[in-house]
Amino acid sequence: MGLLNGLMGHASEVSIEKVNKEFQPILLADEQIEKAFKLIRDMLVFTNKRLIMVYKQGVTGSKIDYQSIPYSSIKMFSKESAGMMDFDAELKIWLTGEAQPTIKQEFRKGDNVNEAYKVLSRYVLK
Repeated sequence: MGLLNGLMGHASEVSIEKVNKEFQPILLADEQIEKAFKLIRDMLVFTNKRLIMVYKQGVTGSKIDYQSIPYSSIKMFSKESAGMMDFDAELKIWLTGEAQPTIKQEFRKGDNVNEAYKVLSRYVLK
């Protein structure tokens, strides 16, 4: 189901153990990964200090762009779905100074967009 979700443009949750090794070189000593979601090759990684957007580029994916977004730069976020029975949800994140959401990510209902929403709530609403 994960590959199908990726092909359809939906983020799937990835185990923290899988991504910990890859991110260890860029994490601070007191920084921990809270949640990680993958979309084909790209990722959203929520730590206890920031949101890291990962964009893999090129045919082989050897060029990787890591964008760090401090939670203090997030001015608003939303979760949108058609209701309790809707199978899809979209997470939108607005950064300071932006009128439109900078980040839009689709989630399958089973992939629990609520967990990503809770992490954002915990750190943005401090």
